[in-house]
This record gives sequence, structure tokens and C-alpha cells, in this order.
Amino acid sequence: MKFQTTTLRARNSTSLSPLRCSFFLIGLTLACSAPSWTARAADEGPPNQNAADITNAGDEIALPATSSVSVFASGLNNPRGLKFGPDGFLYVAEGGTGGLNPPCVVVPAVGPYTGNVTGARISKIGPRGFRTTVVDNLPSSQTSADSGSLISGVADVAFIGNTLYAVLSGAGCSHGVPSVPNGVIRVNANSSWSLIANLSRFQKNHPVANPEPDDFEPDGTWYSMIAVDGDLYAVEPNHGELDKITPGGSVSRVVDISASQGHIVPTAMAFHNGNFYVGNLSTFPIVPGSSKVLKITPTGQISVFRSGLTTILGLAFDSAGRLYVLENTTGQGNQFPTPGTGKVIRIEPSGGNRKVIASGLFLPTAMTFGPDGALYVSNIGFGPPPNGIGQVLKITVP
Repeated sequence: MKFQTTTLRARNSTSLSPLRCSFFLIGLTLACSAPSWTARAADEGPPNQNAADITNAGDEIALPATSSVSVFASGLNNPRGLKFGPDGFLYVAEGGTGGLNPPCVVVPAVGPYTGNVTGARISKIGPRGFRTTVVDNLPSSQTSADSGSLISGVADVAFIGNTLYAVLSGAGCSHGVPSVPNGVIRVNANSSWSLIANLSRFQKNHPVANPEPDDFEPDGTWYSMIAVDGDLYAVEPNHGELDKITPGGSVSRVVDISASQGHIVPTAMAFHNGNFYVGNLSTFPIVPGSSKVLKITPTGQISVFRSGLTTILGLAFDSAGRLYVLENTTGQGNQFPTPGTGKVIRIEPSGGNRKVIASGLFLPTAMTFGPDGALYVSNIGFGPPPNGIGQVLKITVP
């Protein structure tokens, strides 16, 4: 099962028609409701959620009214992964605007894709929220209209020293961009870019043990990337793998997650105390509590670190070793991605108690800590047009 544009792509294999209905409903909600959307601090709770929903989610409790949520930046096109650079600016990967070029390989469940070799970009946001373009003319693609016209492009960014890298997820033959594969790029000082690793080719030559047969994506749909000790690590949800990419372009597999976990749609990734932590989206329809955080050693040993979570799209550790989890959709009865129900949960290292930091988020897709100790979250991160309504939220953490 691929993970083309965050949460909307995971599904079960029994029937596609319920998912297609959800695509249209979510698209209508996104287009009509985004201007009036308001995030909520932890004590207010998400819309249409009652106390029973919180209780059923496990041991989550709401924090006092000391957290706050504000719009830090806007005008983004399907914002995804984001990191602060050594210059103190926030760099945001954007899925882009899609395109019209037909694919050379059709993925039956969601195709045909249409692509554009120049539809995506990476933005830089200053301390006051002003956006500038770091590099544009990057590949962007979208699924068929029947499956929501959902967009992928640049999935995430990371720095090694002063050099910016990004991972592409909307490129490749199957996405309607045959001239550029999915892979890792290096952004040059003059805002040009160079492909350093062809991940489309790597996945073709190194298949995983348990790929999803129903909507297998030949080029992959990469989602998260981080830098650790001078190398890059990326996770791919459709195939289910964690790979290492060196600055010189060498690619190797850390672990085939599908081999032991099956098709769980791994998405978010963090590194803490010498180990990787990977969260999964799980498949649709959404089952509350069906997602988990895996602990993966550098040699590829997997264990379950935390379970009982839902639709994970972001992970981050603070300086006290507390894990923050971004959940895209929560609440009993929300079987598909539902605007206004995203949460940030904090998990205490001792005892594992969970506290709701913020709720009511609108289809969030990624998060990172800033140098000021606040959390920055990509919000309104996917869905069909209109473009330009994506945001970055700033969450003051108590």
C-alpha cells in the first residue's frame, strides 16, 4: 500500500469505493472550511470530540492552558517535512501543484498519475514568517481525479553541515515524470540542484519481502528523511523500508520493515540516543490505536517502543527525552482522514503517560522542534486544490 500524499493513500484491500467517497468529502471540506479553521490549545480539545473519545484513546490527558497554537507561515503548496537550518531559518518541503504529463506505468488503484517536472519547491521561512523560495522547478505529481487528485513532490529536507538535501516522492515514471527518478537531491549554493541517489532504481533492484500488491508503487513514495552522523536516512511507506544514503550517493538498506511487520505504512522518523524511532500510519479504514512507534537499532533490530497511537505522521524528541507524536486524524468514528482532528501527543519517558499538547489540527503532515523550543507543524498538508493554503503552525510547548 503506497503512501502517496500522506494519509489519504493507505487503505485496506477489500474495496476501493469507500475510500474514493472519502476523497471527495475531504476535498470539499478542505476547500470550503480551511479559511475558517482554528487550531486549539490542548485544554480545548478538537471539534466534535467528547471526553469518551479521549478516554478510549488510552491514558491521554489534556495539559493545562499553557500551550498555544498560532499560524507561523502560510501560502504553502501541500507542505510536508520541515527542518531548521544552521542559519536559523525554517526549510519546508512542498508537495507542489501536480501536473498534466501522463505516466509510463499506471498504478491501477489510484492511477493514472499526472506529473510535472517543475511543480514542487523548497521554501525558507524567516523568524517573522516571511516565505522565500530556496529552489523550485522540482517534480510534482498527483493521483487520478477519481482518487482525489492528491499531490506529492518534495517529501522532506535535511542538513549535513551547511548543505541542504531533500528527498523526492513525486517523481519517476509511474508518477508521470520519467526524466527524473525519485531520489535524494543536493541543493547547491546557487539554488540549482543535483540528484545524488536514485532511489527508484534502488527499490527496483532491492525488493522488500512483503510489498503491498494492490497498489504497488514502482518508484516508491518516500516520506521522512533525517541526517545522522554525516549520512542521510529515509523511510518509504509503500514498500516498507528504512534506507541509508551517503552524501556520495551510496544507498543501503538498514532494515526491511515489511519483513517482520507486514504492510504497516511506516511514515515518521526520529533519532534519539543512538536508535531510530519510526511511526506508522497503518491502513484504512482508520482503527484508533492501531499505530505504533518502533525502535530500530543501527543494525536493523526492531522492537515496539509505544503502541496504541493513531495515524502517525511526525515524531520528535525534546531535550528532556520526551517523545512527541503527531497524529493526523483522531476520534471515534473517523475512518478516513478528517480535518480538524489532528493532535500532538507527548509521551513521558518514565511510565509512558500521554498528554495532549495541541488538538484540532487540520490534516497535519510533519513536525520539528525549533531552536526556541517550540514545535513547528506542517498543517493543511494534503488534499486536492486549491493550492497555496498550506500552513506552518507554531505550538508553544508547556
